[in-house]
Amino acid sequence: MNNFKNALRTGTMAVGAWSQLGSANAAEVLVHFGWKNIIIDGEHGAGTLEDWVDISRAIVSAGGTPILRLPDADDAMIKRALDRGFKNFIIPMINTAEHARHVVSAFYYPTRGHRGYAATVVRGSNWGADTAYALQTSDHDLTIMLQCEHIDAVDQIEAICAVDGIDAIFVGPNDLGASAGYLERLDAPEVMALFARIETAANAANMPLATVCSAGRDWADLRALGYRFVAGVSDVAMLAQQASKDLQTALK
Repeated sequence: MNNFKNALRTGTMAVGAWSQLGSANAAEVLVHFGWKNIIIDGEHGAGTLEDWVDISRAIVSAGGTPILRLPDADDAMIKRALDRGFKNFIIPMINTAEHARHVVSAFYYPTRGHRGYAATVVRGSNWGADTAYALQTSDHDLTIMLQCEHIDAVDQIEAICAVDGIDAIFVGPNDLGASAGYLERLDAPEVMALFARIETAANAANMPLATVCSAGRDWADLRALGYRFVAGVSDVAMLAQQASKDLQTALK
C-alpha cells in the first residue's frame, strides 16, 4: 500500500519538504523532525540518480516517503528511476494531453505502456525476489504527478486532467508566471487568474492538486482551496535562513 498515493485521494492536505542539497543526512534529519514526505529534487537540486537512491534509502529508514521530481520527462530517465525502485514521481513541464499520455505510458510495461523490460535484475523488483513484479506489482502503488507550469498547459488543462493514470496536477507557480511574462511577479492578477483556471478545471475533473507555498498563498490558503499536497520548505532554505538569523544574532 502506498500511503502517499492514498493521501492524495482523501480530503486531508499532506505536506512535504524539498531535498535539494543532495544530502541523505539532511533528508534524514527532516524526516526525524516530522517532515515525512520528502521530494528529492532531481530537476534543480544536486546529485545524480544514484545519489537520489541513497537519499531515498535514508528517507525510508527514518520512516518517511521519498518522492522524486525527475529532471525531465525523458522515457529513459523514467525507466531508470523505476528500475532503481522509486514509486512516487513529479514530472516537470507537461504542456499537452498528448505528452501527458505518452509520459504515463512510460511508467508501465506493455501492453498498458511502453516501459523497457529488465524486471529480474533491478532494485524495483528487489533484485528479482519479487517474482510477480512485471505482471502485477510494478503497476501497483505508483504515484504520477504531472507539473502544470506553462501557459500552454493551462490552455489544455481540461484535456490533461482527463488523461487516465494521473494522480495529481502539480502546479509550478514560478515557471508558470514566467511563461506568461511575470517572472518573480506571482501576485500579479494575470498569474492569479491562471492559478484559478487550473484549480477550477482540476476540481471539476476530481483531479487532486499539489503545489508549493508561493504567490502570497500559505499553507492555510492552499488547504482552503482544496490542495491535497503542498511542499513549502527545503533543506537549502532552512539552512540559509537559520544561518542568516544566527549570524545577525551573533553580531548584535
